[in-house]
Amino acid sequence: MYSINEVAAICEVTAHTLRFYDKEGLLPFVGRNGAGNRIFSDGDLSLVKVICCLKNTGMPIKDIKKYIELIMEGDSTKETRRSIMIEHRKEVLRQMDELKKNLNIIDLKVALYDTNNYDLLREI
Repeated sequence: MYSINEVAAICEVTAHTLRFYDKEGLLPFVGRNGAGNRIFSDGDLSLVKVICCLKNTGMPIKDIKKYIELIMEGDSTKETRRSIMIEHRKEVLRQMDELKKNLNIIDLKVALYDTNNYDLLREI
């Protein structure tokens, strides 16, 4: 079992972020100990890692919540969850393509600065 601070450290988020996720309904699976503190199992930790991944790749909280709700409904929602992941993957790939295009422009600018070709710098 893990404390909220341990999960926060593993997932590289703050405990405050995890409390926010809980308040937003993203952590309905997390239990509490006798003192009322959140306790996370290995399975809970795995789901928190997925939640953080989805959030870090731009999925809105409301969509993550829907995904978690589908998980909580059980095996009958596997195909729907799979579809959600496929669509999100497509969006992440689109974002990566856009980032690569922008990185190419940045690399070109750096190369131009390295050559001191200021006339070309103004054009790009």
